Amino acid sequence: MDKMFNGTLDRDRAADYPLRRREVVAQLLADRGDMLVVAGLGAPVWDCTAVEDHPLNFPLWGAMGGAAALGLGLAMAQPGRRVLVITGDGEMLMGLGALTTIGAQQPDNLAVVVCDNERYGETGMQLTHTAGNLDLPAMALAAGFATAAKISSDNEFKAALPAIRTALGRTASGPGFWSIKIRAEETGIGAMPPKDGVTLKDRFRSALLGQKLS
Repeated sequence: MDKMFNGTLDRDRAADYPLRRREVVAQLLADRGDMLVVAGLGAPVWDCTAVEDHPLNFPLWGAMGGAAALGLGLAMAQPGRRVLVITGDGEMLMGLGALTTIGAQQPDNLAVVVCDNERYGETGMQLTHTAGNLDLPAMALAAGFATAAKISSDNEFKAALPAIRTALGRTASGPGFWSIKIRAEETGIGAMPPKDGVTLKDRFRSALLGQKLS
């Protein structure tokens, strides 16, 4: 499965990417305030929880491909709140249709960040198509995102952080999308949030709406 119709997937390059997922997510969530965070299934769930098992995190345990769509729903339902989607390349590839709907709706309080290690990490580190020449930011721009970029180095990440935060603020001109190339490595599960869907839903709703649920 290493061949694509338009070229060859590169099995080795992601092993040399300098950015590492836990450090990237920790910086994205620094000084988060009341930001709403959607974590795509697998490693993004563990990465966000490693920073803090925050009640305004909504981890997707099994809804592969649903992170960006859920983020859009939250951004539209809560236009006064910042919404950050943190997901992986495999998960994003399964939900590409959501990019077109986000582009059509133009929420100015939504940012989508893909931690792209060019792997399906949950099923054995098989290569995804981003290990070839597939350009997720170009697809986001074509779908109508106001801003989209690929980040491959520490300097690029530091330079992009203000723009990512702008995309989560009232000065944004529309939704933002960033693909952050991270090292392909086993990070371990570490901290995990509750697995029960009802518990997560009730906790998130209570923190968001201020409702005490019995």
